[in-house]
Amino acid sequence: MDTIAVLIPCYNEEKTIAKVVRDFRAVLPPDAVIYVYDNNSSDRTSELAAAEGAVVRHEYMQGKGNVVRRMFREIDADCYILVDGDDTYPAEDAPEMVELVRNHNADMVVGDRLSSTYFSENKRPFHNFGNDLVRKSINILFGSEIKDIMTGYRAFSYQFVKSFPVLSRGFEIETEMTIHSIDKNLQVENVVIGYRDRPEGSESKLNTYSDGFKVLMTIARLYRNYRPLSYFRLIAGILALIALIFFVPVFGAYLRTGTVDRFPTLIVCGFTILAAIMSIFTGLILENVRQKSRRDFEMTLNGIHSEYKGKRGEA
Repeated sequence: MDTIAVLIPCYNEEKTIAKVVRDFRAVLPPDAVIYVYDNNSSDRTSELAAAEGAVVRHEYMQGKGNVVRRMFREIDADCYILVDGDDTYPAEDAPEMVELVRNHNADMVVGDRLSSTYFSENKRPFHNFGNDLVRKSINILFGSEIKDIMTGYRAFSYQFVKSFPVLSRGFEIETEMTIHSIDKNLQVENVVIGYRDRPEGSESKLNTYSDGFKVLMTIARLYRNYRPLSYFRLIAGILALIALIFFVPVFGAYLRTGTVDRFPTLIVCGFTILAAIMSIFTGLILENVRQKSRRDFEMTLNGIHSEYKGKRGEA
């Protein structure tokens, strides 16, 4: 088992990967192991990383989520640092993040770019808007105070890594990590980090529109899965409002004339109210399933903790 494992997912990062490996090697203890997972790069990313002493491995299923799944499955460590290979995140903040995991029981440490230089350094305005939108959406929907949802710079405990089910394939992985930690009541810490834009010639692999849409759909899906009662109660409220809007004129006409002239509208309103009631009961059932899932997760964490102590040779 490694003491500290630095995980760097890479796709065509030959311009920056050597510097990233050197920077983390310089600030972390000598026993820290740096892993570079090459995700089908067509340039010299793997070669340059290996030349700097990184352990190079490969993930052939395209997408950052697929790479993270492979990393979390294959590597055992006391503390994990996940960072992009594009040299936008300073290695100097890594020791503080490691300290929070190893000595303050943090399950996940979030490298918060948005509270420092991100909005001035990042030259893609729609990325700025998207990061702010995602952060506010998740904090409102899930009642959290996470400062940076989409950051690619994080530290994790062994328990988090081995209990986190990676379902996303691409850049939605950061959103999934955040919501998972909120729902499972894991200890999350924020560390304000510096941020610098990519160096000239280095191109982002994140598509502002398609990946942004995937992130928003991921939020909606996870809100349904992790907050089913609130999700279906919202749907029930919308359906009830629609039924009310169409029912009021029909009822008003009935009060004036004593007859119902718009029976089709009345029937549709009745079915809409029934759908709203069904939505409420669906939410209640799924909420019970969610509570059972959380209890099962706690038992899983206990098993992982015992496994962790065994690997460290503790009683």
